[in-house]
Amino acid sequence: MRIGHGYDVHRFCEGDHVMLGGVRIEHAEGLAAHSDGDVVLHALCDALLGAIGAGDIGRHFPDDDPAWAGADSRDLLRRVVTQVQAAGFILGNADLTVVAQAPRLAAHIGTMVERIAADCGVDPGAVNVKATTTEGLGFCGRREGIAAHAVVLLLPAGP
Repeated sequence: MRIGHGYDVHRFCEGDHVMLGGVRIEHAEGLAAHSDGDVVLHALCDALLGAIGAGDIGRHFPDDDPAWAGADSRDLLRRVVTQVQAAGFILGNADLTVVAQAPRLAAHIGTMVERIAADCGVDPGAVNVKATTTEGLGFCGRREGIAAHAVVLLLPAGP
């Protein structure tokens, strides 16, 4: 078994939505990023890459490479899952935490779980997404940005 942890942050900027867990969520601001700024999927990619000892998302999809400008993070996740499988592993489970004062996420979590599970090729029961605020503390509490944590367990692929 292999365990990986990922963490990502993006600051708010001008915009009308955020992408979180592969879901477009209407919001008064966007997230500043080279790609679509999906902190949930970026943290998940980092956790998966870390579990196989393959560095981080920036190493594989650098933010100074125009090829990844505006990239769909679901595509990045699928590419990372392919690397995980090539290394001989499958996702056992993923536990994801979104840290945001806004927007409210409860209504979107089920769709996030479904999309993440589909992109990882696992049953939705293997993916857990939860959201929390920081009670007004820190950069998330001041509504300056959004953060996400991801923890994954990888299992050896079958024979």
